[in-house]
Amino acid sequence: RIPTPPPSLLWYFVSRNKLVGDIPSSICNSSSLKVLTLWNNSFNGTIPECIGNLNSSLSHVDIGNNNFHGKIPECFAKYCTLQSFRINNNQIGRSLPRSLGNCKDLNLLDVGNNNLNDTFPNWLGNLDHLQVLVLRSNKFFGQMDNSDVTVSFTRLHVIDLSCNDFSGYLPTNFFKNLHSIRKGHENKLELEYMEDVSDYIAFNYVYGLSLTVKGSEIEFQSLSTIWMVIDFSDNQFFGALPKTLGELHSLIVLNLSHNCLTGPSPSSLGDLSELESLDLSSNKFQGRIPTELTNLGFLEVLNLSQNNLKGPIPQGKQFDGFTNDSYKENLGLCGFPLSKRCDNDRGTLVKFDRDDDELNWKFSILMGYGCGLVLGLSMGYIVFTTGKPWWLIMIIKLVQQRFTRR
Repeated sequence: RIPTPPPSLLWYFVSRNKLVGDIPSSICNSSSLKVLTLWNNSFNGTIPECIGNLNSSLSHVDIGNNNFHGKIPECFAKYCTLQSFRINNNQIGRSLPRSLGNCKDLNLLDVGNNNLNDTFPNWLGNLDHLQVLVLRSNKFFGQMDNSDVTVSFTRLHVIDLSCNDFSGYLPTNFFKNLHSIRKGHENKLELEYMEDVSDYIAFNYVYGLSLTVKGSEIEFQSLSTIWMVIDFSDNQFFGALPKTLGELHSLIVLNLSHNCLTGPSPSSLGDLSELESLDLSSNKFQGRIPTELTNLGFLEVLNLSQNNLKGPIPQGKQFDGFTNDSYKENLGLCGFPLSKRCDNDRGTLVKFDRDDDELNWKFSILMGYGCGLVLGLSMGYIVFTTGKPWWLIMIIKLVQQRFTRR
């Protein structure tokens, strides 16, 4: 079991062990505790209610990767000093307590892989310092775009809502307020990471954060502040993509796969100059792939499979490196790297199959014979009805003269 911490303890790290049982209630007596990290153990109790009331000092709580059950403490103090709160990969249910809104310094909230059942917490938009929001793999539901609630999320640069039951149209107003992602990419000489450098110690509180990046699950040892991610995959969003997505100029990863999105892919996606991964697979998108996507010079991963796209695949630049997997199950697409080439005039499909080529060859011969027969009958009709026309006689004489000269 977990050792009982002394009341004067400031930092409590017991991660990556085999600790079991509950968090002892004596933890509530640690009025000076700043960091509580119990990550990756085998705890199976509930979260003490006093966690939210240790407001005089507690700034970082990480109890992820355990077997905690029950609910999140409902009473977070008015002057809560939490900067990061991570309870991911547990069995915690119910909803997010609104009292978390009292934690005005909160910049990371990770409740992923639990059993939370709630609507989208628009009220978190009032937390001006929030940078990372992970709600993935829970039971969140309903629409996101609530016109009655004014929220900002101005500093948010990582949001993961994947594997939930969100529905409705993609929230246009929400994307408009993502100012950290909307502003142009700024080249910096040194990367800045999310960490706490108080008390003359650099504490990386984002250690072990997992996100789906470029089609794979990646665990970050540290997270830079310029890493911009939007993951709305595996939900029930429908409708067309809002053009405002093209204004998120610093976005690096965009994953909208496995939804019910329809309509064409907007050409404004070509303005996402920093984009490295784009996944729109398993939707109902129609029309052609915008040629503007060839402007994405940093694009490494593209997945447009399982849609209703048609027409030629854009060629050149990054697109020359994508394989069939990027386009599979779009029966209307043609061009490299698929085995169907495009008619240059209309962008229609022309198959390389041998049987079809033989059929086209026979059809061409029949067309030639048909045209020749019609022309011959027409000439014969003219000759037999008008006699030997003078122009025909002149042509014959000229031909005879050329052969005589040779």
